[in-house]
Amino acid sequence: MFRLQDVTKQYAHKNGEVIALQPTSLQIAAGEFVAVVGPSGSGKTTLLSMLGGMLAPTRGQVFFDGRSLYDATATERARIRQKKIGFVFQTFNLVPYLSALENVQIPLMLAGAYDEPERERSVELLTRVGLESRLHHKPSELSVGQQQRVALARTLANDPTLILADEPTGNLDPTTRTQVLAFLEELRREGRTVVMVTHDPVASSRATRTIELANGEVTSDSGVPAQDAA
Repeated sequence: MFRLQDVTKQYAHKNGEVIALQPTSLQIAAGEFVAVVGPSGSGKTTLLSMLGGMLAPTRGQVFFDGRSLYDATATERARIRQKKIGFVFQTFNLVPYLSALENVQIPLMLAGAYDEPERERSVELLTRVGLESRLHHKPSELSVGQQQRVALARTLANDPTLILADEPTGNLDPTTRTQVLAFLEELRREGRTVVMVTHDPVASSRATRTIELANGEVTSDSGVPAQDAA
């Protein structure tokens, strides 16, 4: 799935360069559920953004499915995100004036799908997350947990093989957090790869592998890619 080869990220700052990610080499195999943990400023979001094709490294290469991600054009990377990657955010990023159903349909419409089967798929996804009775409710008419479930349904609209989750349980009560984590585990059992940035020790304990960052450096890696496991 992923191979990072001596990847470094630096930012220019008025007081000099800031190293967000030290030289890093690691692999993430298809079908893993990986938690990326560490204090604020440790490089977690930088790493997730690189995996999502949204932030080019200063040096080194990021390979996705055997292809150098940042040797591809911006248009090609956008196509990869559209077809293969689903994103889950702490802030949900729902369009406030659209219904739950319409929010889930957004990735399908961006991909040029407007027909009835695609609408039916959106209904099925919302039913899967327990919101079949909230199809036509706008985000303001939903609880925080329901909004996150709409976001999860939208993530699956294009049937991605990779889920990138940035603090997906950060705003949730314990019951909804448990539901979201169970859903991510279910996606992994279906064969999808899940990479989750989190400060939540309960969330990270549900992953099959934990990568810890500090000061832009991998300080701990609890496992090896599944394909290399004995």
